Parts: sequence; C-alpha cells; structure tokens
Amino acid sequence: MRTEKITDNSKAIHLTDGSVYTVSMSHKSDDGWSNRLFSFNNSWESDPAIVMGKTMVPYGHNNDLPTVIRKIMDKSNIGPGILERKIGLQYGEGPFLYQEIIDEMDNKKRKPVHDPEIEVWLKSWDFDRYVEIITTEFMHLKGIYTRWYRNKAPRIGGKPKIVKLEPVLNTWARLEWPEHPEKRLENVKNIFVGDFENNCLHSGVSTYPVFQKNDPFKFGVSMSYNNLYSYCRSFYSIPSYYGTLNWLATASEIPDIINYLTDNGISAAFHIHSPQGYWDDKRKKLEDRYNEETDAQIDKRLREIKEELFRSIAAALSGKENAGKFIETVDFYDMDQNLCQWKIEPIDQKIKDFIEAQVKVSEKADSAATSGMGLNPALANLITNNSFSGGSQQLYAAKFHVLTDVNIPERIIFEAVNRAISINWPEKDVKIGFYRKVIMKEDQVSPEKRLTNQV
Repeated sequence: MRTEKITDNSKAIHLTDGSVYTVSMSHKSDDGWSNRLFSFNNSWESDPAIVMGKTMVPYGHNNDLPTVIRKIMDKSNIGPGILERKIGLQYGEGPFLYQEIIDEMDNKKRKPVHDPEIEVWLKSWDFDRYVEIITTEFMHLKGIYTRWYRNKAPRIGGKPKIVKLEPVLNTWARLEWPEHPEKRLENVKNIFVGDFENNCLHSGVSTYPVFQKNDPFKFGVSMSYNNLYSYCRSFYSIPSYYGTLNWLATASEIPDIINYLTDNGISAAFHIHSPQGYWDDKRKKLEDRYNEETDAQIDKRLREIKEELFRSIAAALSGKENAGKFIETVDFYDMDQNLCQWKIEPIDQKIKDFIEAQVKVSEKADSAATSGMGLNPALANLITNNSFSGGSQQLYAAKFHVLTDVNIPERIIFEAVNRAISINWPEKDVKIGFYRKVIMKEDQVSPEKRLTNQV
C-alpha cells in the first residue's frame, strides 16, 4: 500500500490489489493551521502573544487569522466572488459628501453638498485608495486599522489639523495586550505594526499610540482600530462567515480530487487476465537464450519483462490523454489445444456515483458559504436547485440587502474619516458616505430612463 498527496487535506490510497481510495482528513494539513482554525476549545484572547519582545493580543490561534483566511479564499471558487459582490453593493456609486436633513414627511434624508475645502483635503492624501482598501478589509474581517497624521503647526503655535489618514492592513497590525485586568478594546493603549505573517523578522515591530478621541492632537502619529463588535469577543472582530470556513475549504478540495481521479483513477479500473502459457513460453525462451544463468536469474529477467509489459498496458489504459486508444491481443492454443487469451475486464468503480456525491457536497458548501457571508444567492450568481434567480428575485434581494446590510458597515468604514472632518471643521455639519441610486422595477420607470433605471 502507498499513499499519494492530492492536496494539503486529501490523499489517495493505492492498495496492493490495484484499488484507489481518496480520503479527506478533516482538513488537518501538515502545517497544522487548519486544526487550530477549526478548534473551538479555547479562545485566542485568553493569553497574550510575544513577538519581538512585544506583548500583544493574538489574532487567531497562531496569531495568523488574516493569513489563514487569505489562503482559504485564494483556493475558493465562490468566496472571493461573494465578497466582491458585497463590496460592490456596499460601494454603490461611490463616496459623497452630504448633510442629514428631515423632510416635510419627517423622513431622514441625505442632501449632497459640495465643499471645495474638504474635497481638496481628501484628494491630498488619496482618499479613493483609502476607501478601496478599508472597505475590502472590513468585508473580510469586520475590522479596519487607520493611521492618523497630525500637522507640525502646533510646534510653533499654529493651528493643529489632521493632515491625512492611512490604511494599515490586518496582516500588519496587532493590538497591544492591555495592562488593565479587564480585557476590553477600550483599554488598549498601543497598536503594533509589522510583518506578522513572517514573524516580523525583517520588518521589526513599530509601536503607535491609540488615537485619542477626546484629545485628537495629542500625538503626531497614532492609530485606531474600528470594528463591528463580535459577540463575546473582547478585542478583534471575526467575520460572519467564520463558521463556514470549513465548508469553503471542503469545496476547494473537490476539484483537485476530481482532477486526480481523471488523471490517475482509470489505472485501477481494469482487471487484466494473462494466460499462464504465455509466460511459460517466455520463460522457456529465456532459458534457451541464457542457458548459463540460474533459475533465480531467469526469474528476475521474467519479472522485468512482466513489469515492462504491464507498464505499457497501464500507460495505454490510464489518463485522459489516452481516451479512445485500444490494445491489441492475439489468442493462441497451447500444446494441449487449450485456448490461451488475454482478457482486460473493466471494474465498475462507480465513478458516476462518486462524482455526483462530490457535486452535491460542493452545492451544499456553496449554499452554506453564501448564507454565512450574509448574501442572498440571487445576488451571488449561484444556481440553486438547478435554477438561476430571475430579475425580480435579484431586484428584491438587492433592495433588501441595501435596506438591512449596508448602514452599519458604512458607519464603521467612514468612522475615522468623518471624525477627522468633524475635528478639522467642527463648524461644518458635513459627513461622507456611499451614494446609492434607488433601483426600481422596469414597469415603474419611464421609457426614456429605462437604460439607467433611476428615479
């Protein structure tokens, strides 16, 4: 028996009788990160991690949750697409400045405003790129880091101002372990920045004080961590799809297993009968040719001939590139007039049943992942129950998503920017958010506006 690796979590077992089995080993890969990821026996917030002499709150059981999620998403066929769709639904038409007003019907509305001073400030530090990064980071991990830069004017008695904001990736930032005995995000005093994916061996660890909301100009450079609170988590947030990561990993294994079977599975799908008379004749010819050799040496030569012959037959029968090929055999009679013939009998491996089972697992994984990510299948372009969602389903799913799933994330995504605007221009009642057009049914839109489908 021998084993052959298909993926990190799946192996093929070749038995001595020629049978091949594929086994998925509960996602326990050789490096062990999957085992730590899917273990809920303890919390990573129970004890601090020490990196380069700094005591910090670990993000994941091995302080590598952002990297683990990236690895799973890199191999997933649906995860990245679902998250990109959520980012698109969140982003809408893009950021815009607005004022909140109450109309005559007592409805709260957003009135777009044009403020050249704020717009120039936003462009000065590449605000569009900042929004792109933090929106993506938030949709993946429900938490974002921002680095704040104060101007140098206060050193000479000038007016203080927040000159720019800068995004910091989750893979590069960790919270300091608080000195206060109560484990709360509010008790964290510093944030560390470094290449934690590689244990900060080349980057080192930089320390930044936490941005002070009540004293925003206290530090020249500081950092903040804005997140959507996760139940019973003292510090970091975890994504809503955390419980479906095992489904995403399972779905990622299925294409590799099917590809492996396509390339190698057919080699164990045949039972080859070889006539003994054929080998007796081969042995006699070897004895006549090598009459000085011993029986053991003749047996070795015969084994080599057998191996070479069966290797040629296996090469012709196995692999998708050999589809349509055939093998020619010649029947003959021995001295006693007994029929000697080669027979190659196919073995029913129930490949069809196996593939159908794998497809069902994949469909279940897709459904579970979409539900865990909080996106309606109609918006994720998934085919469920062999049917594709129609336009009306997508329309109402989009409206419901915008109504229920975009407001809280938007508040957190723009929390740092809106606070900076209020700090720099306290007299201006201006905020920034995402602009979204109201989607209407086609029969509610006048013919001249149906191409844009807007109010």
